[in-house]
Amino acid sequence: MAETLIKIDLSKSPQEHDNIHNRWHPDVPMIATVKPGSDFIVECMDWTGGQIGNNDSAEDVRDVDLSKVHYLSGPIAVEGAEPGDLLVVDILDIGAFADQMWGFNGVFAKENGGGFLTEHFPEARKTIWDFNGIYTKSRHIPGVEFIGLMHPGLIGCLPSQELLDEWNSREQALIDTDPDRVPALANPPYAPTAHVGRATGDAAAKVAAEGARTVPPREHGGNCDIKDLTKGSRVFFPIYVKGGGLSMGDLHFSQGDGEITFCGAIEMAGWIHIRVNVIKDGCKKYGVKNPIFQPSDMAPSYKKHLIFEGISVDESGKQHYLDAHVAYRQACLNAIEYLKKFGYSGAQAYSLLGTAPVQGHISGIVDVPNVCATIWIPTEIFDFDIMPNAEGPTIAVSSPEVPTALWKG
Repeated sequence: MAETLIKIDLSKSPQEHDNIHNRWHPDVPMIATVKPGSDFIVECMDWTGGQIGNNDSAEDVRDVDLSKVHYLSGPIAVEGAEPGDLLVVDILDIGAFADQMWGFNGVFAKENGGGFLTEHFPEARKTIWDFNGIYTKSRHIPGVEFIGLMHPGLIGCLPSQELLDEWNSREQALIDTDPDRVPALANPPYAPTAHVGRATGDAAAKVAAEGARTVPPREHGGNCDIKDLTKGSRVFFPIYVKGGGLSMGDLHFSQGDGEITFCGAIEMAGWIHIRVNVIKDGCKKYGVKNPIFQPSDMAPSYKKHLIFEGISVDESGKQHYLDAHVAYRQACLNAIEYLKKFGYSGAQAYSLLGTAPVQGHISGIVDVPNVCATIWIPTEIFDFDIMPNAEGPTIAVSSPEVPTALWKG
């Protein structure tokens, strides 16, 4: 049995753990050192650090403090790893804690981060999903059950000081173009809620003041939210500091491509079993700037899909030039409108697209002026027929709206 290298006590707050952190900075101390070829288990809190409860209220999603996230287990050093090397991470297994077999999906209030379709769904909402082995279903979205493709939403190595400074500089420049935008264009360093692991004294103050927030993916990996990185996957991470400094968290039971509700997967606390190796001078050898991912051969065997298309024309009818963001939004909105014909509310359909193993594709990106983006919904996850037919759709589900909470004030 593999050693559990990092243990988490869910009865304690994130601040009571010195083996987790919520900022990226080269001065976050390593909490363990392992040899190349080692395999071990890492336990992880859910990404909010326990701010969301298994209940039928969305007030906790409305009130979540996003300046605290994500809580990451690590960083872990690998002997002999140096800047310019590639860290090879094999995901051997992943799962939820046996005494916490549930997860959550959330839509944040527009005033607190929003989501991909925040103009259409500006209020905070939540759905709870119960796990039964590899399957999940939700009391808030009836008529659907699917196999989870468990994966770490966030995994990566510590940045160098030079890379960190580049991140903070370019993201602040973006913020400065519209500093009062809601939601904000990016999230700058924020010292009051920084959790700096085992850093102390001046080093702790420096990490808190400069540490990059964990919200976006960057050159080191980070919050990539690639649903296919389940057990059997391999990742090659660029190394920027001695030892690498591997950290991970934000575990998902399942997710649709794009994680469109922002808190868009089925978020969970759990564990991940990994193996690490090092390719010396791998970045130069293979021309690597961003991580390379090799997906697993293991995936739900859903073969029948209904595919919805979107183009670079927004809801108002405005034409955009080869805008993939607009096109994918339209594909999602088209799918939501379709699912509403079977009795789902818009919010239920929105949550379903964020949690079920749907596929997102850029099907065409050269035919001016429209990108063609598509979203593929596996039809086998429903316990009724969603295919078009001559008789028209049948109302198959009827349930109250998902838990919703209006923004305070």
